Amino acid sequence: MTELISKGGPLVWLLMACLGFSLAIFFERLAYYHRASMNVGEFLAGLAALIRRRNFAEALQECVATRVPAGRVIHAAILRQHASREQLKEIVQEAGQLEVPRLERYLPILNAIAHAGPLIGLLGTVIGLLDSFTNLSSTNGFTTPAEVARGVYQSLITSALGLVVAIPAYLFYAFLSARARSIMHDMERAGVEIVNLIEDARAADNIVEFRQPLEESSAAKPRSRKAQP
Repeated sequence: MTELISKGGPLVWLLMACLGFSLAIFFERLAYYHRASMNVGEFLAGLAALIRRRNFAEALQECVATRVPAGRVIHAAILRQHASREQLKEIVQEAGQLEVPRLERYLPILNAIAHAGPLIGLLGTVIGLLDSFTNLSSTNGFTTPAEVARGVYQSLITSALGLVVAIPAYLFYAFLSARARSIMHDMERAGVEIVNLIEDARAADNIVEFRQPLEESSAAKPRSRKAQP
């Protein structure tokens, strides 16, 4: 491997740097997505009881403790739980949009490496062939096969390394993009369900408030009858 790098020319070092950078991005994003993932269904099931009891302070503490994008979306909705339904939808949507750049960080760079790798390899191929033809022209066509093969060998090395860099980078980008979309879907689900939970809690409060005056009025009617002569 060291021999291939040494005979491949200066562009080989650029390709190796791109490969190392793509590996670093992959492992960094993989660790971040692992920390950012959560079971939204179980988390919302635990929050539902707190929201029904109007215990919003403890619900906010639970959201802060998660430290994940879906938890921050839920936190934004609970923090403004007195807003109307339409306003809550806008709040969770804005909170989700703020999380998208964090999820897609470094992915465009990985995509650029996947597309630039073959082009860098092609550039090395052209340079290697130019070196071979330059040697032929400088010696009036009299040159050894080893000198001609050196340029061709250099061009083949850079072409191969360009593909070696591009293929893993593209696979890394596709895998990480799928993970990011999955987390975005969890955020959307969390936003929709937390709005529904808050609205259900409001509806339950309105029913209780309506029943209390009704029970008081029904209890007052027998008294008024007793007062009559």
